[in-house]
Amino acid sequence: MKLMYLLWGLESADALHAPALHRRLAAAGATDLQINVCDADVAAAQLRINTYDRPVAAVVSVWSEADNGPITEALNTVAERIDGWIVEEREPLHTPRPPDGTRYDALANIALLRIPAELNREQWLRNWHDRHTTVAIETQATFGYVQNTVVAAVTPGPRVDGLVEELFPMAAMTDQHAFWGSDGDAEELRRRGERMMASVATFGADRDLDVIPTSRYRYDLRGA
Repeated sequence: MKLMYLLWGLESADALHAPALHRRLAAAGATDLQINVCDADVAAAQLRINTYDRPVAAVVSVWSEADNGPITEALNTVAERIDGWIVEEREPLHTPRPPDGTRYDALANIALLRIPAELNREQWLRNWHDRHTTVAIETQATFGYVQNTVVAAVTPGPRVDGLVEELFPMAAMTDQHAFWGSDGDAEELRRRGERMMASVATFGADRDLDVIPTSRYRYDLRGA
């Protein structure tokens, strides 16, 4: 089971890397931890979209087969507020992970999706998973791509139906060609952008969207 949480009000990102938190999560049954934090390394990112009353500070993913309650409680100790979900994960484009606690050499964007009123869940999933996935990979310079479909909420909070994780070259923070993989070709940049926007409109990702630029870290908690 994969759990994903949005965190607000962190005193410091160091709290998410602290061995004490990792031990508490491991004791609660967590086997793996991914930290996506909005830090100085991604401060220059130009693409930021926020629908909340204040920007998200971090997105934390936890893998566990245990009850989620103690995991949620542990994360509540390091943030003023958390929103969390059980998700079903698909990884169409896999990226090898670096050693534990090492920052991925990437801009790790996370997008939050909501099902638009004109689509039911089945239509939304078909348009997102079956039709859009290839477009997203072919039109952008992503080298890691994960789709997380929300199964159930584990905290109160505004509805989120999907969370997308994408890894881009660091240059993509400020360079459109580096983001889209268009190699300096203005016409190719335009073509890719138009194809992408037409595709995201089919499942509502052209509105009511959050895009959170982060740095990504992973930890194996089985020895914590």
